[in-house]
Amino acid sequence: MKKQSLVSLAFTSLLAAAVLAGCGTGNQPGTGQPAGTPQSGQASGGTKVLNMATSADYKPYEFHDLSSGKDEIVGFDVDIANYIGKKLGYEVKVTDMNFDGLVPALQTNRADFVMAGMTPTPDREKNVDFSTIYYDAKNTIVTKKESSLTKPEQLAGKKIAVQLGSIQESAAKELATSTAPGLQITSLNKTGEIVEEVKTGRVDAAILEDTVAKGFVESNPGLQYTTIQSDEKNGSAIAFPKGSPHVEEFNKVIKEMQENGEMDKLIKKWFGQ
Repeated sequence: MKKQSLVSLAFTSLLAAAVLAGCGTGNQPGTGQPAGTPQSGQASGGTKVLNMATSADYKPYEFHDLSSGKDEIVGFDVDIANYIGKKLGYEVKVTDMNFDGLVPALQTNRADFVMAGMTPTPDREKNVDFSTIYYDAKNTIVTKKESSLTKPEQLAGKKIAVQLGSIQESAAKELATSTAPGLQITSLNKTGEIVEEVKTGRVDAAILEDTVAKGFVESNPGLQYTTIQSDEKNGSAIAFPKGSPHVEEFNKVIKEMQENGEMDKLIKKWFGQ
């Protein structure tokens, strides 16, 4: 009887030790994350990781591709990010979120950089750092084909849709106080929603970047777009948290891509230019 009690006690002690061991290795020290979970800057296999935040509804810059049978975020920005990452020895992991949440993601260190066809503006530059411009683009007015709205001043008193937090939203607000008084602005998160507003007639027009407008018009024959002539550049740049050490090294690779033809190759691939 005494022997049986000792065996039971030994078994109980071993079981408790196993449970404690399991609890001790279930989280990385100080992180509260499961063991082996990659953190920003380091993957489980030792590869350095950079987390890229984007708004994957901006074809051809970034969008969801289901053609392979699985959901992948692909596009011009993604190709550039992967090229830069490979050159610098990083694995790039892409996270999709609403456009207006991208800058806050950098400010709260939930992303190492943002690529989303984002234009450096004075307001944004107060909160984040930007790389050099890697692609220039123009704004357009997107309407139904039967519409005569082709110039900014014709938008006076009309309803238009723009993407929330975008440079196009800022441009629309500026038009409302200058050349298009009475302009009514609807700001939405996704470009697909914006185009749908135009198609259904809930708004008279939308303001979208030319390369994005081109893609939507090609897949929606009932739509048209007209480029808004402007001396201002609406180029795209990579956004980083303030003081990020990655800005300089990214700029070096961007310059290299512009000089060795790699950037032109990707522009032709995604924009047909």
